[in-house]
Amino acid sequence: MYHLRRISILVVVVGLVIFLATFLPRALNPVPPSKEKQEADQAWINTSPHWLDRQACRWFSLCGLWHLKKDPPSKLKKDDGDRELRLELRNLVGEDPAIFSGGSSKTKGQLKEIPDYVLKYAPLVHLYSEEFFWPSDIASHIRHVVPDLDDDDDEWTLNGTRTLTLSNLNELSSELGFEHLNSKDDVESRPRWLHSKKSRPIAFSDNDAGHVEESEPDQVTGDDTTWHEVDRDHPLRRISDPRKLPGGVPSQNRPLGRRSPMARFREQQRLMSSSAQEEQDAENKPDESGYSRAPATLVLVDKGSGIVDAFWFFFYAYNLGQTVLGTRYGNHVGDWEHCMIRFEAGVPRGVFFSEHEGGQAYAWHAVEKRGNETEIQRPVIYSAVGSHAMYATPGNHPYVLPFGILKDVTDRGPLWDPSKNLRGYWYDYDAEEDEGLEPVKENADAPTSWFHYNGTWGDKLYGLDDSRQWRLFGQYHYVTGPQGPKFKNLGRMKVCQTWRCRIIHSIAEGKKGSWHS
Repeated sequence: MYHLRRISILVVVVGLVIFLATFLPRALNPVPPSKEKQEADQAWINTSPHWLDRQACRWFSLCGLWHLKKDPPSKLKKDDGDRELRLELRNLVGEDPAIFSGGSSKTKGQLKEIPDYVLKYAPLVHLYSEEFFWPSDIASHIRHVVPDLDDDDDEWTLNGTRTLTLSNLNELSSELGFEHLNSKDDVESRPRWLHSKKSRPIAFSDNDAGHVEESEPDQVTGDDTTWHEVDRDHPLRRISDPRKLPGGVPSQNRPLGRRSPMARFREQQRLMSSSAQEEQDAENKPDESGYSRAPATLVLVDKGSGIVDAFWFFFYAYNLGQTVLGTRYGNHVGDWEHCMIRFEAGVPRGVFFSEHEGGQAYAWHAVEKRGNETEIQRPVIYSAVGSHAMYATPGNHPYVLPFGILKDVTDRGPLWDPSKNLRGYWYDYDAEEDEGLEPVKENADAPTSWFHYNGTWGDKLYGLDDSRQWRLFGQYHYVTGPQGPKFKNLGRMKVCQTWRCRIIHSIAEGKKGSWHS
């Protein structure tokens, strides 16, 4: 009887492990893998030099167990003086002409400006107060990476003869196809450029300005529209019955003030002139505290019917994954996050927050605003520590796993105002391949080649022969870096990045779900 009990316990334990190895990866990755992905996975498992490791990986989904170790956000270093050049929009001209060469073929007078309403309602981003990896400049980032040229057949004509820049980056993928940009440094040594500490915005006091949690929806006329589903093939339509609105409630008119020509001129100048920037900083404390040396990327897309999508992209040199039971998963070099504000005839209607493989879309009236009743009220976004996923509220944000085992955390840390320092573009998603992107008039010489680069902005997935890598129940310690803004479905009809899209009309409603629900 004693031995029978022990055998029964062993059978239950083995059965539980097999159950977890079979179903937990499916729960964590609900999209079934294609045949190509399955073949790639087998090839990845075969990178392990140890037979026992390969079998544990295949049968129990436990890969690289002997590689497990602590993965702290930072490593102690001697203060050797960080002499890294931090490039920014207001001082790029004249310092490194190669970075701004290869821009638009149009003259400055032919380029379109940034609409004033886009900057009026630009988002404000609360970075986490104890963040380790701050916003980074993509021009600086590519100086610390090298193309992944593993095969002998891979030869790049610029390799060794010219420096990789934003102006020639697309030549890499045009000649060699899909490529990766691997870090020159061992990322586990936490080189200083990963942290981008000099791009950290200055902290501020929440007492300096008012907060508006929710407001009534704005609209153009008494009849509402299908603003939430528009592109050039699906024009804007009027909805006269308020019960057909996404929220099922009528909205109220509220007049929108337009900036005077002088105010608009100052707003444009602050993107180009160092002296104008300093004057503006002295006059407006929130702007001063929100400045970052790392420029955001603004991509404007005209969907027709008066609909303009303003995509604000935020780049970080490193994504620090979250921990589950003390083990970290999801690290990668290069991290693109974004929010999108949809405008109808210059009126903001909805906001999309990118979160991991998806995101959430809110009606404009639902998101938190910063500014009092006499000021333009700008939407507030909360960036999660490490992952930089974007949320509408501070606090804990569980996802995928139950009981809050896996969660993002946000708070009211340093406030980043991306409108203070940006590279702006207009994008035509119907244009031919490697075309359609034009810089805005305010930064007419901004490079465009980098936008069409179709490879990743970080390291290729590490194999099991790399001591930094492990995978438990389908979750990797290090994953492949992301592709750039062009591949975020900029021509989408819906506000969300995917076709599965629900417009959220209150903060409380948004807290009930997450990007994968």
